[in-house]
Amino acid sequence: MAAYIVGTIAVRDGTLWARYVAGVAETFRVHGGEVLLRAASCGHLSGRSHGERVVVARFADTAALRRWFDSPEYQALIPLRDAAADVVLTAYED
Repeated sequence: MAAYIVGTIAVRDGTLWARYVAGVAETFRVHGGEVLLRAASCGHLSGRSHGERVVVARFADTAALRRWFDSPEYQALIPLRDAAADVVLTAYED
């Protein structure tokens, strides 16, 4: 069963965020993750969302998603992520 991570993002520092995005791309690759969507909001249709950006990535299963999240490579990027933006990450299965 595939697993997905959805991140909603409110960027505070664009330079730091660009460094984080460059680093996280490699962690996805190493752990079999595939970015399906990385986009900026173009407007609200109903209600308000957290942040102005979203990312959706797919992993083979929940175990693979957890291995990515818990990996030393990704954990090392969290301080940079937190300095650059307010990020909410949610995992889903289909």
